[in-house]
Amino acid sequence: MGIVFNSSNFPSERATKARVLVAGGAGFLGSHLCERLLREGRTVVCVDNFSTGRMENIRHLLRFDTFSYVRHDVIDPIDLPVDEIYNLACPASPPHYQADPIHTMKTNVIGSLNLLQLAARYQARIFQASTSEVYGDPHVHPQPESYWGNVNSFGPRSCYDEGKRCAETLFYDFHKQHGVDIRIVRIFNTYGPRMRPDDGRVVSNFITQALQGKDITIYGDGSQTRSFCYVDDLIDGFSRLMYNPRAIHTPVNIGNPGEFTVRELAEQIVEMTGSSSSVVYYPLPTDDPRQRRPDITLAERELGWAPKIALTEGLKSTITYFERQLVRPNGELAEVA
Repeated sequence: MGIVFNSSNFPSERATKARVLVAGGAGFLGSHLCERLLREGRTVVCVDNFSTGRMENIRHLLRFDTFSYVRHDVIDPIDLPVDEIYNLACPASPPHYQADPIHTMKTNVIGSLNLLQLAARYQARIFQASTSEVYGDPHVHPQPESYWGNVNSFGPRSCYDEGKRCAETLFYDFHKQHGVDIRIVRIFNTYGPRMRPDDGRVVSNFITQALQGKDITIYGDGSQTRSFCYVDDLIDGFSRLMYNPRAIHTPVNIGNPGEFTVRELAEQIVEMTGSSSSVVYYPLPTDDPRQRRPDITLAERELGWAPKIALTEGLKSTITYFERQLVRPNGELAEVA
């Protein structure tokens, strides 16, 4: 059994009446979100099982007396009086979500169900961090929210792709059946400081390999495209949707529509790091999407949101973050002296 929360172990309210639960708050995106919420004066409890989240991502937040964290898995019930809930609780990189696909599916489905029931109990607004993977290997490009997707339900990525699609369905049903106030963002590839070097995504992979002078590994011929959004832009999109005076209860794409081939990304990182790494090619993984680019018309029109940080600028900050760290043989990070 997981920990059951109650008001006695929730941090005292001082800066604001808004009590916010961030599931997955010790992860890459979750820690940036917690930081923003705290700076805006909210009282935040980070809930994380630390399977991929890291204590070092949130250690600097302990100075806030309106912040606390608890080790807890959202597939177990949770009871805590809150005003807002952010659900970011799921591994997002293929190596991590494929390591235990059944748990990944349970996190997406049972975890979402538990948090939605919590939202219904306390009439809290709830935010779902969905993903562009709901579009699968798309036949429509760029991908608008109206596109239903091309997703394989029987493959190695299905636990994540179909899990996120099922979570969106639960959010829809809780809104229609119980009147729960929902917000849903479909996240496109995001990068920035606090990414794990072992998360298996192209930006962190390429930077880590380049800094260590290792071969840059590209899967496929490198012609597949991705759109890369810097983390600060993404979190701003979260906030604009969550607190928009016009409640939007349908999914909204948040991502940078700039489109690059994977090969172009590798070449740019090699150049920016001054690395001597060579590029090597491996077979493309099963169901890996060939194209990915968000149509952000809805976000621009309804939220006044568009990304501000260019890829080159964001990569500079991300490379600097990784330069300050070393990768131990066990994959953990150590600060460079």
